[in-house]
Amino acid sequence: MKQKEAVYLAITQVLALANIDFEDGMDVKPLLTKELRAQVNGILFESFKAGKVDYAGELPDDSGLKEYISGLTSNWVRKDTRFNGNTKYMPKNPGSRAGQGDEQLKNLKLYLATKTDPADRAEVQKYIDARIAELAAAKAKTIPTFNVSMLPEVLRSKFGIN
Repeated sequence: MKQKEAVYLAITQVLALANIDFEDGMDVKPLLTKELRAQVNGILFESFKAGKVDYAGELPDDSGLKEYISGLTSNWVRKDTRFNGNTKYMPKNPGSRAGQGDEQLKNLKLYLATKTDPADRAEVQKYIDARIAELAAAKAKTIPTFNVSMLPEVLRSKFGIN
């Protein structure tokens, strides 16, 4: 079973057992007390341990799995429209993962965290912004290929495409 569905089933099961009326599209956050959330996480923990829920790789130890499940639950309560009041999820810091795989950018951000002087931070931030722009430009240069023969004759003649 996919993790998203496992979270959905666990939450709906716990709410039903607690005699809480829930319909898809409601905001579930105010309904999930600390105790109910612990029950949801317990159900998910047992499901993961029993191999009923998809997990790429080897399961972490019990402590790591409990931490993972807590984050997983929070993630789907935030993102699943059946739980978040039927709203589209919007990240708090969009773009914060830009260039995540780039070592230079990663180290620039780490270096920025060591600076406290506003002028120094602004200078390092300029390099970060420039690197993000450089990475975006490199990504944008990738032009998809297409079959010229599938274009209308009018376009091919207008733009000199053979």
